[in-house]
Amino acid sequence: MLAKLFTAALTGLDASIVAVEADSGGGDFGQITIVGLPDAAISEAKERVRSALRNCGLPFPRRKITVNLAPADLKKHGPAYDLPIAISILAIKNKIEFDFSQCLIIGELSLAGEVRAITGALPIAISAKQKGIKNLFLPEQNGIEANMIKGVNVFPVKHIAELIKHLQGKKLIAPLASQANFKETKNDNDNFDLINIIGQEKAKRALEITAAGGHNLLFFGPPGSGKTLLAKTIPSILPKLSWEEKLEITKIYSAAGKLKNGDYLINSRPFRSPHHSSSGVSLVGGGAMPQPGEISLAHRGVLFLDEFPEFSRSVLENLRQPLEEGIINISRAAASLKFPAKFMLIAAMNPCPCGYYGDARHVCRCSPKQIHRYRQKLSGPIIDRIDLHVEVPRIALNNIARLNPGDNSQKVRKRIEFARKIQAKRFKNYSFLTNAEMTKQAIDRFCPLKPSISEFLNEAAEKLNLSARSYYRILKLSRTIADLENKKEILIEHLAEALQYRPKI
Repeated sequence: MLAKLFTAALTGLDASIVAVEADSGGGDFGQITIVGLPDAAISEAKERVRSALRNCGLPFPRRKITVNLAPADLKKHGPAYDLPIAISILAIKNKIEFDFSQCLIIGELSLAGEVRAITGALPIAISAKQKGIKNLFLPEQNGIEANMIKGVNVFPVKHIAELIKHLQGKKLIAPLASQANFKETKNDNDNFDLINIIGQEKAKRALEITAAGGHNLLFFGPPGSGKTLLAKTIPSILPKLSWEEKLEITKIYSAAGKLKNGDYLINSRPFRSPHHSSSGVSLVGGGAMPQPGEISLAHRGVLFLDEFPEFSRSVLENLRQPLEEGIINISRAAASLKFPAKFMLIAAMNPCPCGYYGDARHVCRCSPKQIHRYRQKLSGPIIDRIDLHVEVPRIALNNIARLNPGDNSQKVRKRIEFARKIQAKRFKNYSFLTNAEMTKQAIDRFCPLKPSISEFLNEAAEKLNLSARSYYRILKLSRTIADLENKKEILIEHLAEALQYRPKI
C-alpha cells in the first residue's frame, strides 16, 4: 500500500511543497530507505523515526520501507522531515486513515517522540496558503509564528503520539485561534535619543535626511567626536514599520533561524552592526545552503559599519550590487538564490589611521603615504554610492554647556514620518517606498527642475566632476530635502544643501 502526504522544503526565504510517499515490500525486514536527494540529517531520520515510534508503543513495520521525497530534483536538508516520514510509515499499514490532501506536516522528532522546533515556520505557512493547503501541523514552539498568516489552520503539536490520536480521530488538537496582537521584538537601541547628543547639528540634520529618504550616510571625524553614538540614535527616529514590512522582515529572520525565543514578530526596524573582522559570507550571505547575511538581516532597516576602512576591501566591494539594486544574488553549487537587501548604509571612519588628521587639538602622526593607503581601502564605486558625507568634528569641552541640545527623537520622527507619507502617496503605484529607491524613470517624473535650477546643477556637476550616478543621487537627496519642507518642487536651496554632502575625504 502506498501512503502520501505533504511537507515543505525551505530554500532561501521561500518554501516548496514536498510530497512524502511511503511504500513497503521486499528487502530486509525493518529497513528504511529514503530517496529524493536527502542530506545526511534526513538520512539519519530513519533512526529517529524508528525510536520515536517504538517509544510510543507502536510496532515498526517488519517489511522494507521506501520513502520518496518528491520532487526528486530538489535538494532537501535538515531534520524537519522526521514527523511527516513517521506519519507516512504509519499510514502504510492503515494505522492512520486520514485525508492528507489539505494538510502539511513538518517537524523534527526526538528519540522519545517529542516534536522539536524548526526554522522557517513563517515562509512555510505562506507557501501553504499560496498552494491552497488549509491545515498546517507543526511544532508547538512555531505555532504562534505560523499563525500570523490568515487563512491557514495551525495545529501545534507537542508529541507524535498527540498527532497520531488526532489523525485517528481519538483526541483532536485544537487549532490556534486567530490573534490580532503578537509578541513583538524590541530594538536594543530604542533608548538612544538625539537630545542626549550635544551640538553636532549638521550631523543630526544629515541623520534626519537619511531616515526620511532611505539614503546612505558616512560620518568621518576624530575619535570621540560622537560618530558611533549618532549612528545608534537612528532607530529612535525611523518611521514605524507597516504590517507588510513587519511580515517581510520576520520572514527573513524566520528563515535564517534568528528569531529569539518568545519573539514572533519583528516590530522594530533592524539595526545590524557587524564587526570589521566579518567575512564576506557573513555580510552578504552564503554557505553550502545559502543563508541571509547581515545586509539581508538589515532589510528595511540600517546596516552600520563602524571603522569603515578597517573592513577588508574585498568585503566592502560585495556591497556594490545590493547598494544599487536592493537585492543580493548568491550562487552556490546547491542553489542560486536571491535575497532582499534594501537597507540604509551608515558608516563611520576616522580621517587617518591614528584618527587625528585635521584635528586642531591633536597632532597627526601619520605620513601622507599612510593616509593615502588608509583611504584607498574605500574604492570610488563604494564612495559614489553613499549620498551624504558628513564631517563630525570634536566639540570643545568648554563649549558643551553653551550648546543647544536641539530636538528630541520624537519630534524628529514626526517630521520624518510626514516626509515618508508624502513618498508613500507619490509611489503608491510603484514597487519602491522611498526616494533613495527611485529609478531613472521615476526621477525624471518626480524630480523636474526649472531651467535656471537645472543649469545650476549642471554647472555644479561640472565643477565637482560628478559621475552620472552621483548626479541622480543628488536629485534624489534634493527630493527628500524638499519633502521635509513640504515643497512640491525642488528649489535651488535644496540642491545646494544636497551638494554640500558630496565627498570631502
